[in-house]
Amino acid sequence: MDNATGSILTVPGPAQGAGQTLEAGRCTLVVVDIQEKLLPPIQENERLVRNTRLLIRLANLLEMPVLATTQYAHGLGGMVAPVAELLAGVPTMDKTEFSCFGSEQFCSALKGLPRKRNTVLLCGMETHICVMQTALAALEKGYLVHVASDAVGSRSEWNWTIGLQRMRDAGAVISSTEMMMYELLRGSAAPVFKQLLPYLKS
Repeated sequence: MDNATGSILTVPGPAQGAGQTLEAGRCTLVVVDIQEKLLPPIQENERLVRNTRLLIRLANLLEMPVLATTQYAHGLGGMVAPVAELLAGVPTMDKTEFSCFGSEQFCSALKGLPRKRNTVLLCGMETHICVMQTALAALEKGYLVHVASDAVGSRSEWNWTIGLQRMRDAGAVISSTEMMMYELLRGSAAPVFKQLLPYLKS
């Protein structure tokens, strides 16, 4: 995937919000469908899980809302344990629609957040299906969308690449886990940074 990242950066067209600094008070983290039966064939799935866990830890420390979904959990299994264990108290919303916005429960949960939460941070899978369709729907509804490119995944590198390109073309900001985290943390003197440092080094 690293080799494909270069091609993403050459896609023309400004992304909505790319010039705006992320603020924790305006962000919601959305964790999409990281499930038991879906994860094994995903390219670089260990990195996806590791970076998703970092984003969840950060969200919890910064008191950012976290929304989590599964896709037809009855057939595809629940959220994988390493992710689920960090989502204690966060209800996982099951859906059959690919876009999270196809779920009334998800839409209600997002709408129920304070109006200043205008930025959606996306991680999960698959990049070119559920993540992409969720990003497009969020953009249509006026949200700023940031996608952690190293915390989303697909079964093939090609679909991962094309999914990211499509989202960037539509106006999403294609970012990385560390870019998001360090931008939200602001500086190394922050107590939250010191709490996260052991995980950042691992």
